Amino acid sequence: MQILRVVILITAGFALAGCGADGEPIQPSMSANIGVGSSGTYGGVGVGLQRGGLGVFLGL
Repeated sequence: MQILRVVILITAGFALAGCGADGEPIQPSMSANIGVGSSGTYGGVGVGLQRGGLGVFLGL
């Protein structure tokens, strides 16, 4: 439940920054995946942002 709270806060921050209130808009992105393999199931989430030619992505 704690990680969901962190993801929501980060997404809200990207949405606020992406609205363009501080200048050139920042393009946020988010991804989530769930997989099943021979050793069980796994999941992952990631958030990122891009401004001009610079992009940053954080995956957990």
